[in-house]
Amino acid sequence: MSKVKTRFPPSPTGHLHLGGARTALFNWLFAKHHGGVFLLRFEDTDRERSKQEYVDSIKEALEWLELFWDEGPYFQTQRLEVYASYARKLFEEGKAYYCECPPELLDKKRKQALAEGRKPKYDGTCREKGLGPGPGRVLRFKCPQVGTTVVEDLIRGPVVFDHQELDDFVLMRPDGVPTYQFAVVIDDLTMGITHVIRGDDHLSNTPKQILLFEALGATPPKYAHVPMILGPDGTRLSKRHGALSILAYRDEGYLPQAMRNYLVRLGWSYGDQEIFTLDEMIEKFDLSRVSKSPARFDPDKLLALNAHYIRQEDTTRLAEMVRPFLEKLGVTPPPTEDPKFLKAVESVKPRARTLKEMAEMMRFYFVPEVEYEEKAARKFLTPEIAPALKELTKRLEALPSFEEDSLEKLFRDLAAEFQLKLKHIAQPVRVALTGRTVSPGLFEIMDILGKETVLKRLRKALEYIEEAQNG
Repeated sequence: MSKVKTRFPPSPTGHLHLGGARTALFNWLFAKHHGGVFLLRFEDTDRERSKQEYVDSIKEALEWLELFWDEGPYFQTQRLEVYASYARKLFEEGKAYYCECPPELLDKKRKQALAEGRKPKYDGTCREKGLGPGPGRVLRFKCPQVGTTVVEDLIRGPVVFDHQELDDFVLMRPDGVPTYQFAVVIDDLTMGITHVIRGDDHLSNTPKQILLFEALGATPPKYAHVPMILGPDGTRLSKRHGALSILAYRDEGYLPQAMRNYLVRLGWSYGDQEIFTLDEMIEKFDLSRVSKSPARFDPDKLLALNAHYIRQEDTTRLAEMVRPFLEKLGVTPPPTEDPKFLKAVESVKPRARTLKEMAEMMRFYFVPEVEYEEKAARKFLTPEIAPALKELTKRLEALPSFEEDSLEKLFRDLAAEFQLKLKHIAQPVRVALTGRTVSPGLFEIMDILGKETVLKRLRKALEYIEEAQNG
């Protein structure tokens, strides 16, 4: 067998979404597993809708996922002469013919066929007219009218298509631009593609493409059609299910390794294993393990997987990754190597599910003053707790060591003296220091904030209580 070569051929008419990213991943993994080549090709013949911004966005998404291509990117609009030469060959060999039927007439015939319960396929009006090229004429493939084409699908097994169900489909439009069916075959042929892995919505295109390969005297690639991704409700995945573009997931604070791991498990499995490194995916990926049933998108599972990868990530690397999310919140964090910054990252690492969430959890460490959540302040920053907070502030000023053990002892002693449970002092202090009722461990955050900041925030809380009492 020749060296395995796969391709990912997006249309640059939108951003890369989950379905396309999974297709890219499966093609990339299959090529890498077999020591082959992965090629990127843009199907940009829809000139009105194709945009450079989408080309850039798709490339950026693939690079973020670390699915680097070995060849390309190629663009169909730069290959029009290649398609024209193959079109001439098919016409000269009598395997294609020109059709002059106007679009309005074809539309009328299509509607009539549907109304009569017939398949709305081209009726072959121009098949034997012997027309040559001319204004307004399309080139059609002369499809066999009897027999069958069998798609030996690597996932679902053999699928048989009766030629009577196919029609003489268009290869070249009047403006010299190829149709999808023709361009994809010429591309796969001239680029040496050995395996086509794509969504099963393309299955009905495959017999036409196989017939074209055969008409050109070429061996078709092997085909594998992956079942689609459904939403949690069992309908086709769409934006209403909360599915975002790949770059939007990046911007929400998902990690590329979490996204890759989630995508590979959408329709592929290896025993009960859920977590895969990239090397493990390459080693274990095989089409025989791709499910024949549609996969379901579960945003909660993706979130849980992302939390797992955040917990596993190196703290210094995580600090670099969370930095832009802090900056978006208007915070300028210390240098990455600053021990306080790394401790702050460590404190929220077990709790955060996304980098965005992590930045929000950490924000209180780096702001000049915290803003209190209204409900939290009303409940915990009360006149009743003020005497304990005043005494705590006084004792903290005198505390020689500001480490977790000494802080905890001070709190316990104070709670006993004021005949309070530890939590009755801890929660007001938490609100004073973070503005919230939920945070990393109190003594941990006091150690990270440092004595000066802790005292400043406690004094501010006492002022708040006094003002609320007098106001």
